[in-house]
Amino acid sequence: MRLLFYFLAATLISCASTKKSTSKPNPLNGTWIPIQQEMGGKAFPKAIYETQKLIILDSNYTVIAESVDKGVVEYNGQKMDIYGREGVNKGKHFTAIYKVENGQLSVCYNLKGDGYPEGFDTNGKPLYFLSVFKKE
Repeated sequence: MRLLFYFLAATLISCASTKKSTSKPNPLNGTWIPIQQEMGGKAFPKAIYETQKLIILDSNYTVIAESVDKGVVEYNGQKMDIYGREGVNKGKHFTAIYKVENGQLSVCYNLKGDGYPEGFDTNGKPLYFLSVFKKE
């Protein structure tokens, strides 16, 4: 579970733009709190993620859970490539898609990293992880 959370956090952080804009800050910047998580179509109990946080600052992310995971995110449109630099996901690459709707950030990860999810459904996909966040 800890590895999954770190992966999720890394992915969310990867939503941040790698290009800095002088006119407008990245709307994903800030601290995000998970409000729903599932993997392979099965929802996680709130106790698993209630103390976790995802912090995004431009193309850098930090996930705070049982330990701290840090890395960088590159994205192209609604697709993300997440690269772990410190912590349990150091040296790992994850792919994901994301969307922001009604003030919530949804990220669906492919933990295998061999392609991007086509949607935000994890049913029948044991290596797909979905996390929905709200801004703190």
